[in-house]
Amino acid sequence: MEVREHGLYIAGKSVPAASKETAEVLDPATNRPMARVAEGTRDDVNAAVEAARVAYESPEWRELDPSKRGRLLWLLGQQVRDHFDDLSRLESQNVGKPLREAKGDIAYVYKLFEYYAGLADKIQGDTIPVPGSRFDYTLRDPLGVTAHIAPWNYPLLLASRGVAPALAAGNAVVLKPATLTPLTALKLGELAGAAGFPSGIVNVVTGPGRDVGGALAAHPDVDSVTFTGSTDTGKQLLHAVADRVVPTTLELGGKNPQIVLPDARLDRAVKGALWGAFQNAGQMCWAGSKLLVHESIAPSFLAKLKEQTERLRLGPPLKDDVQIGPLVSRDHAANVIRAIEDGIEKGSKLLAGGGRIDSADLKDGNFVRPTLFEDPPAGARVAREEVFGPVVAAWHFDDLDDAIARANDTPYGLAAGVWTQDVAKAHAIARRLQAGMVSINEFPVTFPQTPFLGWKQSGLGQEQGVDAVLFYTHVKNVLVNLE
Repeated sequence: MEVREHGLYIAGKSVPAASKETAEVLDPATNRPMARVAEGTRDDVNAAVEAARVAYESPEWRELDPSKRGRLLWLLGQQVRDHFDDLSRLESQNVGKPLREAKGDIAYVYKLFEYYAGLADKIQGDTIPVPGSRFDYTLRDPLGVTAHIAPWNYPLLLASRGVAPALAAGNAVVLKPATLTPLTALKLGELAGAAGFPSGIVNVVTGPGRDVGGALAAHPDVDSVTFTGSTDTGKQLLHAVADRVVPTTLELGGKNPQIVLPDARLDRAVKGALWGAFQNAGQMCWAGSKLLVHESIAPSFLAKLKEQTERLRLGPPLKDDVQIGPLVSRDHAANVIRAIEDGIEKGSKLLAGGGRIDSADLKDGNFVRPTLFEDPPAGARVAREEVFGPVVAAWHFDDLDDAIARANDTPYGLAAGVWTQDVAKAHAIARRLQAGMVSINEFPVTFPQTPFLGWKQSGLGQEQGVDAVLFYTHVKNVLVNLE
């Protein structure tokens, strides 16, 4: 495999890091180098923020008709479409996810840019009735320079989910991709230039989170921070932005329940449980890793789920028939294995999986068998923690109130699933679940126009939908005395 060199993308150009340092990006299927990327520092963050500020203040951007700003977003979406195959393969190799999944991710990316392109000229204020001879109205102005710290599990999709509405609102952006998976984010910077965005409106700085991410969060000229990642890191980031009191969106972890009722369509629910847990090798904040199955159907449900789990095909992500690829890094795979071993040691019933792949052709990669536990005790990591790997835990229930209570018994509140043909009961359960997103008879699912948000320690604020654009604006109230 060719090992390509990549610089930072600042002010419309690919540039080396100020330190001239680079870091290897590894192929998770083999742990061999696939690229070398500039390793940014605080100096590079300063350069990127300065470039973004200059571009944001320029008449070329500030005075641009919003409909033309929307046209640029649409053209960026078309650039993603035009480079669909290359971006899909790059995402697949860098993350380790099957090519089929990567193609779905990249399709979602261009849909995001198309959706927010249509909103760019529809950001409007209100007129408000007030007493007396007065006229009152509100304006919405862009924030300025917005920082976006993206995770490694859906690198381009989750970066674009914040970048697209920020650009639609008229901001300039600095994107910090995850250290492990920076390649498609760097390509996005180049595609923004090709689409016609002015130099400095889109900037990409790679490097360690503690240096680049921390510097962005603390930078005095950054006007908002959008972060997707672990809950612990999100809490640290809040400390960094607290002194400056800037708008912050956090999309964090989850331990997401799926409740399967006796009248559920069994095959459909099993498929939803399978891919809700094992898509992207379980490396999803909204993975359905907590199954609550009614005792009347639990034996047949779990037998089918066990069978389908054991039939999942693991392998290199670009291979046609592969359904699950490697985990993103050696360290992450080792942590997932420790969680599985903890579950076994604490008495969980292991139905499928349970360790690494030891076949000769996969031994050098970060492959972990899809793992299914039944009835793990409360003290097991797999019962309460977000393992962020191909691990699902299942319990039986006989009382729906108890199942809902167990579903809500977590510090997280991101997503939840309900499987039943009783529509009234489905709506009633959805009202009681403490989660920002509830899916009924499908899991997981989202669209650019639907809110993506978490309750409790799963996050702050909302991504996607119309409100995501409004987050990237200031409201200004104007009161006019007409006398």
